[in-house]
Amino acid sequence: MHSKTDTVQSSAEALRYPFESHPGHDQVVEVVPGVLWVRLKLPFRLNHVNIYLLADGDGWAMVDSGFGNEESIAAWTTLFEGPLRHVKINRLIVTHSHPDHVGLAGWIVERFDCPLQMSQVEYLQSVYHQNRGTEERRNAQRLFFRRHGMDESLTDRLLGRGQDYLKRVSVLPPSYRRISHGDEVVIGTRRFKVITGGGHALDQVMLYCAADKLFLSADQVLSKISPNVSVWAVEPDQNSLGEYLASLASLTTTLPYDVMVLPGHGVPFYGLKTRIKQLADHHEDRCRLIAEACREVPQTSKELVPVVFHKHVLDEHQMGFAAGELVAHVNYMLVEGRLTSEVSDGVLRFRTT
Repeated sequence: MHSKTDTVQSSAEALRYPFESHPGHDQVVEVVPGVLWVRLKLPFRLNHVNIYLLADGDGWAMVDSGFGNEESIAAWTTLFEGPLRHVKINRLIVTHSHPDHVGLAGWIVERFDCPLQMSQVEYLQSVYHQNRGTEERRNAQRLFFRRHGMDESLTDRLLGRGQDYLKRVSVLPPSYRRISHGDEVVIGTRRFKVITGGGHALDQVMLYCAADKLFLSADQVLSKISPNVSVWAVEPDQNSLGEYLASLASLTTTLPYDVMVLPGHGVPFYGLKTRIKQLADHHEDRCRLIAEACREVPQTSKELVPVVFHKHVLDEHQMGFAAGELVAHVNYMLVEGRLTSEVSDGVLRFRTT
């Protein structure tokens, strides 16, 4: 689940938010010349997603598409008949495979007859999500949750409403154009370097324009909440948190301190390196809570969820994310040698080393 992180100040660069408010559902905001910001509603606690339009010759490049439901289609229709009525989409760039970003890719591509650009892994992951509802995959997910201490009732709920959102995607275009880490993408008069990173997604695309100091960070670096970093049944031993922290460290060393960050959720901001430090500290705080809880008696992931998410009231949708994120932390701590694992009656328990 996405969760809030504490705000701290850095002597090197304080966080600054250049916009006092976000666009309304039928509004478009110009962030800088040639960059438009649209905000679409989501039916979750995380109630919105940001879409950016980049001037691209005689049209615009759209970055992400929104959630695959009728409400999002209605919102786009209002925009395309209103403030965006003269806009032509030349291409759609999707940053990653989560439904709030790729959900309407098929609808946008069909409407504007434009190409889809994604990283290969994220396109294939989107295909996987569309076809993940087979009985074999549901059984694998069931065993995964049970192995981490979830009882049968909770597992049933997690496999119902908790995972249903992954299917909220319009039919994907049958082909796409690959973009990869290190590529240079020319959009209008701007040149963007493609940066990809793991953790929140497998190979999430970010775009950096050095000349204008613009960084489209997708969900890798958000302004006020922490991106979900989870482990799921398809790769139960994945060290997604380790991948995420490595990505943050790389961004710290490769990007300047004074870029304007355009995130997938929240508001644009300055203070990238301060924000990255906050995010890394946030995950370390969670690791310390887990280590303390496992010091005397081994704990299951289910038992550790309320230790880490004690400030949250979790519905099935949020509980699924919390469980996946908890497993990400214990997997990371196992790799780091901070925890050991043991299996009893088919259930994993963790103990602090």
